[in-house]
Parts: sequence; C-alpha cells; structure tokens
Amino acid sequence: MTKNDGNPIGYGKPPLHSRFKPGQSGNPKGRPQGRLNFASDLKRVLEASVSVTEGGKSRKVSTQQGVLLRLTNKALNGSDRAMDKFLSLAEAHFAKNAAITSKTLDADDQAILEQFRQELLAEANVSQDILKDEDDT
Repeated sequence: MTKNDGNPIGYGKPPLHSRFKPGQSGNPKGRPQGRLNFASDLKRVLEASVSVTEGGKSRKVSTQQGVLLRLTNKALNGSDRAMDKFLSLAEAHFAKNAAITSKTLDADDQAILEQFRQELLAEANVSQDILKDEDDT
C-alpha cells in the first residue's frame, strides 16, 4: 500500500514526490519566440549597415542607402533600366509627398481656422492697446 501522510492525491493534486520543487520550472526553456513577418525582416535588412566605396574612400551606410547609391551610379552610367527604375521611384516618392501636403481643407475646417485667426488678431490688438496705454501714462 502507498503511504498518504494525510495529503490528498487526485486531479490537480499530484503526489508530493512528483511535484515541482521550489524554484524549478515546468517549462525551463520558456515560450519560444515568435517568427518575424516579412515587413520586420525587410526593415532589419534595410537598416543593416554595409561598407560602400566612393571616390576611393570606404564608409558605412545603411543597406537601403547603399542600394540607392548603386542604382544612382548605374543610372548615371547609362543603364536605361536603372534610369527608368530610379525615376519611377523618385516620381512615386514626390507624388506621395505632394498628395499629403496639398490636401485641401473643407469648409468647416476653414471656418474654424478663420475664427481662430480672428481671435488671435483680437488678442493682439488688445495687448497692443494695453501697451500703448502704459506708454502714455
């Protein structure tokens, strides 16, 4: 027969000799790290530094900058494909920035800005009047 010592044994209550000791983990390696997605991998690769030689001097730049420098050099040396790719990248970049900066405001936003402008002008006029009154005295 087994010796019980008054400790209940059953579901969720294993025998004392088979329980984890204090400070001992049931999962010593822990949860494995998740896999990185493509965007995370691409970001890490583009931010990694590489050595580039320009004018006989070596310097470290990011992979992204190195690829752009290489593409620029190929385009300047007459590669039609490189020129086309470089110009399409530049056009896409500037078109995206132009769309962001040229966003027009709707009538409600313009009215709010005009009201704010009027309030600022009124405050400026009041403060100028106060300064003039102080100078006159």
